[in-house]
Amino acid sequence: MHASWPRSHGTRSQESIVTHSRTAAPALIRNRHRSGVPVLAMVLSLAAGAAVTSSSLAQTSPAATKAADNASILSDFIHYTRIQNYDLAEAMGAELIGKKLTNAEFVSLVEASGDIARFEETSQRAMRVTQLEKIAAAMTKSYETGKLERARNPEQVAKNITLLTGSDRGRRLAEERLVFAGEYAMPQLLEAFLDRSNPTRQAAVQRVIVSLGRLAVIPMCTALTKVSPVQQEQIADVIGLIPHASSLPFLRDVAETTQSDAVKKACVGAMARIGADGAGSDRAALFNQLAEAYYAQRSDVTSFPGEDNQLVWSYEPSASPPLVMSAIRTPVYHEAMTMRFAERALQLESVSGGPTASTLSLWVAANFRREIETPAGYENPAYPTKGDAARRSADYYAAASGAEVAQRVLARAIASRDTQLARKAIAAVEHTAGGKDLWSSGGSDAAATPLLAALTYPNRRVQYEAALALAAAQPTTAFPGSDRVVPTLASTIRNATTMYAIVIANEPELYQSVRSTLNKMGYTVLPQARTLADLAAPLSEAPAVDLVVTAGIRGENIATALTDVRGQSKTLATPALVLTDESSYTDLRRRFASDSLVAIRQSGIGEAAITETVKQLVESSSGGAISEAEAASYSSRSLGSLRDLAVSGNTVLNAGDAATALIGALPNVKGAARLQVAEILSRINQDRAQRAIMAAALASTDADRIALLGLVSDSGKRFGNFLEAGQISRLTELATKGADAEATAAASLIGTMKLAKTELVPMILNKK
Repeated sequence: MHASWPRSHGTRSQESIVTHSRTAAPALIRNRHRSGVPVLAMVLSLAAGAAVTSSSLAQTSPAATKAADNASILSDFIHYTRIQNYDLAEAMGAELIGKKLTNAEFVSLVEASGDIARFEETSQRAMRVTQLEKIAAAMTKSYETGKLERARNPEQVAKNITLLTGSDRGRRLAEERLVFAGEYAMPQLLEAFLDRSNPTRQAAVQRVIVSLGRLAVIPMCTALTKVSPVQQEQIADVIGLIPHASSLPFLRDVAETTQSDAVKKACVGAMARIGADGAGSDRAALFNQLAEAYYAQRSDVTSFPGEDNQLVWSYEPSASPPLVMSAIRTPVYHEAMTMRFAERALQLESVSGGPTASTLSLWVAANFRREIETPAGYENPAYPTKGDAARRSADYYAAASGAEVAQRVLARAIASRDTQLARKAIAAVEHTAGGKDLWSSGGSDAAATPLLAALTYPNRRVQYEAALALAAAQPTTAFPGSDRVVPTLASTIRNATTMYAIVIANEPELYQSVRSTLNKMGYTVLPQARTLADLAAPLSEAPAVDLVVTAGIRGENIATALTDVRGQSKTLATPALVLTDESSYTDLRRRFASDSLVAIRQSGIGEAAITETVKQLVESSSGGAISEAEAASYSSRSLGSLRDLAVSGNTVLNAGDAATALIGALPNVKGAARLQVAEILSRINQDRAQRAIMAAALASTDADRIALLGLVSDSGKRFGNFLEAGQISRLTELATKGADAEATAAASLIGTMKLAKTELVPMILNKK
């Protein structure tokens, strides 16, 4: 039984096979045109030879005709690209792609051309041409994927392992193909290596495994802990020939647990060759370090950068071969490996003093990231959520891990500018921590306590949720940043959906063009600036910055601009769209390929493309724009928190600090939210608060007016009469001439406010 591997198969064209009579002449015309033969003469020649051609066609198979036609089109694409006739090159490329060849067929087509290097060089040249970029990229991807599929095919791997003991030429080709197959060849390579019945092949396979380098390490280490002592010794000796630190935790683990002196000696020797002496190294710490490397998604622990799938490994003695690879989607691969190695560290820590908060927080963070990154509908083989082996949600484990772990996860998120992780961590902190555990770090630095640092994190969702968590704790003593909590809550009441953007551009025309697009998307765009420093004043007034766009900036100036963006506290974690010229595009795409907060696009891509790019960028980096429903939820939760603070009379988080925002919101909010705002104001000992409620009552009708008058009365009972003369006059008129329910509410308010008896006489004398 061969292990399975991910493939990417093309789909064969559903169109009818194009006949030779339809395609041969155009191809000949294109080729004759290249060689300089006049088209008319060529056509006459074709006519004269029609009988011969017809006779030849009868003996030519449709498959051969089709292959010849495809070869001609590919040749034309290469030719026209190289002479810079991009219109014809585009037409030829589009025609060839329209054939819908499988990846394997496309590889065969290129190889049959007889000049692979010419195709590869031309494709790279075409990808630097805007008009040909997509076509060339599609061809290159099909060619590279086809080569990989062929090399990784288990049958091809088995064939190449057999060729390792053949002729010199066959051996060299087999070695090249097996190294190209990479990790996908490891199940059969390891099986052949452990087979002592063929020493010649065993030695050849060992050379291949060592040539694979780091790609062989994790598969070999996976087997190391499961095989017999004799095989452990073999594997350890080979691992020692590959200088990669990811093997150290496994070697140390086996060296410390084996009962075989030979195995221990082999493991210690391997560690020494790799660069560790094997003494004094803590196994848990080594596994923790490896888990951190995967969490950071370091390039040296990523086998197939740019591919859709990676491999995770297990060793099952009953399988054939027993080293089993499973494909896992790349977005969740590093998290799966982080959790696997952190779990081993936790096992080891549990034996000696108990699991540490550091390792637990790494595992919880990786589990949150797994949940965030899992594609819709994807069933993760490393973390099943269905069936008998189903595991619980990441929230469950975060809650069970406690407040210290949640705070550590939040600190990690803030340090790495991981907005979505920060939000999940704040929710865990709120559920697990209480009282001063939320804000006390034993020091005076707000940044030392993650939840306080979250109040100034450059994302409003994170700020709002941190403020809500702190308000719910009802602190009784001030702490660094406590003055930010109430204003942050108040800011959700009116402008939670407002999005702010910065456009850095050298030319006013570019600025206006981008600004127009962003305005249509709902962004409030700050004034034009050539550098971020030019926006110091308006930037300080904006509550947050949701997007940065650079337009028309070239070369190293772009990197400088992005460095400035990351150096400013309000834009530290803000997604950035770079619109650049063709000459800088390729280099910048490569330079920022791993930065999820940056998108690189060519200038002139059009409004629709900019809009879609911005949506995808903001969605992936920060969860997208705050929707109306989200804004309403934040507003409702904030009003509830402010009410609780006002009711309790909290002096640390003083609801009165929100008075300006609440008063400004009162005329604009409706229904239950309006009464919530008014109730909070009724508990704030400020004359303007009471007067604002009264103004709202006089502007309302029916039940709303009665309810608001009751809240003015509540304010008067608590703090006395702050009403203005004009409001008192209107109140008296309402009590005198209003409908019964309104008049009664107004009269009750007059009594509460202990107005002068002269205000009462007209009411008594009124005949109504």
